[in-house]
Amino acid sequence: MAFWWPLVVLGVAFAVCRFLFMLIPHNVPSIDVDASDVLEDGSQTKENSYIYIPRKGKMAQADKVQCYEPATMKYLGFCEALTPEEVKEHVAQAREAQKIWASSSFRQRRQFLRILLKYIIEHQELICEISSRDTGKTMVDASLGEIMTTCEKITWLLSEGEKWLKPEYRSSGRSMLHKRAKVEFHPLGVIGAIVSWNYPFHNVFNPMLAAVFSGNAAVIKVSEHASWSGCFYFRIIQAALAAVGAPDNLVHIITGYAETGQALVSSVDKIIFVGSPGVGKMIMQKASETLIPVTLELGGKDAFIVCEDVDLPTVVQVAMRGALQSSGQNCAGAERFYVHKDIYTAFVAQIVKLVKSISVGPPLAGRYDMGAICMQEHSEKLQNLVNDAQDKGAEIAGRGSFGHLEDAVDQFFPPTVIVNVDHTMKLMQEEAFGPIIPIMKFSSDEEVIKLANDSKYGLGCAVFSGNQKRAIAIASQLHCGVAAINDFASTYMCQSLPFGGVKHSGFGRFAGVEGLRACCLVKSVVVDRWWPFIKTVIPKPIQYPVAENAFVFQESLVEALYGLNVWDRLRSLINVVKIISEQNPKSSNVKKSH
Repeated sequence: MAFWWPLVVLGVAFAVCRFLFMLIPHNVPSIDVDASDVLEDGSQTKENSYIYIPRKGKMAQADKVQCYEPATMKYLGFCEALTPEEVKEHVAQAREAQKIWASSSFRQRRQFLRILLKYIIEHQELICEISSRDTGKTMVDASLGEIMTTCEKITWLLSEGEKWLKPEYRSSGRSMLHKRAKVEFHPLGVIGAIVSWNYPFHNVFNPMLAAVFSGNAAVIKVSEHASWSGCFYFRIIQAALAAVGAPDNLVHIITGYAETGQALVSSVDKIIFVGSPGVGKMIMQKASETLIPVTLELGGKDAFIVCEDVDLPTVVQVAMRGALQSSGQNCAGAERFYVHKDIYTAFVAQIVKLVKSISVGPPLAGRYDMGAICMQEHSEKLQNLVNDAQDKGAEIAGRGSFGHLEDAVDQFFPPTVIVNVDHTMKLMQEEAFGPIIPIMKFSSDEEVIKLANDSKYGLGCAVFSGNQKRAIAIASQLHCGVAAINDFASTYMCQSLPFGGVKHSGFGRFAGVEGLRACCLVKSVVVDRWWPFIKTVIPKPIQYPVAENAFVFQESLVEALYGLNVWDRLRSLINVVKIISEQNPKSSNVKKSH
């Protein structure tokens, strides 16, 4: 007791000191970001507002990206569609800035993150409103998907980022006991990212934060469907970088179409792509020309599995959030619902009741549960999926209602519950990216595992059961990159975890330790452990010209190091010492064996 008592006192004192130290606030300056040109000031009326009507079908690449609110079709302005030459200039500027930033301290990088975090917390409404206007999502959905995820990533980097980028020492093995082995993580240079429209704030900040904190520059091409918001969010990044004295041009936001993205892939040191499998394949092909590393997050068709022993009302609410998040603008969205036959009817009834209570409308015009579809003509694709399912025997069990939509231009799709579905239907195979809930029944765990794995996608899954071990057992057999037990998408809120999928959902990971280190040149380094007292010397028997007994020496050395029997190893070690101790061994040419 007398021995342990001082240790206990020291431990308590250390914990108290750490707690008191946490109470001391960091000195984080505020930044001023001009938002006067992006705020809805109320001066626009129905009579004088500019309603934008986009052309339908594929168009040739334009020199401008036209921006509009999908929920109201109000015109927001335009962004330049950069040419390949302009893209290369942006990357060249970023490359020069990165040479300076590579030597920045982690203290400076953490301060950059704190400044961003402070601004985000103090301007949540502004950030969410801009995201809402550009994509049609509701303010609540923007808060969940844009603000919380980004704040979580920043706080994880503040807490653990430096630890995972410091050199990591590894075991040196038996033959290299006199060496120290370590892995170093150096900046790659310029990280390129081509991101989707569904989370315009987080999709910009996610790759940027990892790239900049690991000492890189970042050039990010935002989607042509969410360029207006991306250009404003860039102002926040610029202001925060300037506040910590970072070099100009460290981060760039570029806008444009396909050739803009292709030029970016050709110019950077790594590319991160968030989008469709079809475009992902083109990104890979382009990246193969310069052999740069690629991370692809290509969407999913996540299985949402509900066993018969669940708390049904709770699961129904989670299912609705998973299916309808941001009007189907979900990342790792639940798109296939498998419900045990014993509770199938009750589950469908509760889902339908909830869906019918949901109101769809312009998210900033009133209290609506769901906003608009961001992409032009996407509602037509969704309806085609529903029609195909109905033609093959499925039925619509219930749909949500529209709000006051007299000026809508085909940008809304009501939440829709589909029953009697099977895997012959496109709705159960193709990524819908919309507020459709197809529900299929299952009879056994083995059956639902087979159904869930019957997909070309493999991003995520959610498994619900009153028996946690049962849910874990089911999830462990699903071929996907992320799994949530009795929850949905909670894996992404744990930013220490990597995020990504398999099959047509892509490969590589962002987020977590793996995502952070994926922005680095991973370098293996071996140094002498007891330098200069013990140095590397080639044993005499294998020095050139090699001795006559060189191979015998090697045989004995291998068995001494790796033999399975300790006595054989000891015998071989004695033989190694004996050979080395021989004076002036005769050397001869080694006979070639065939």
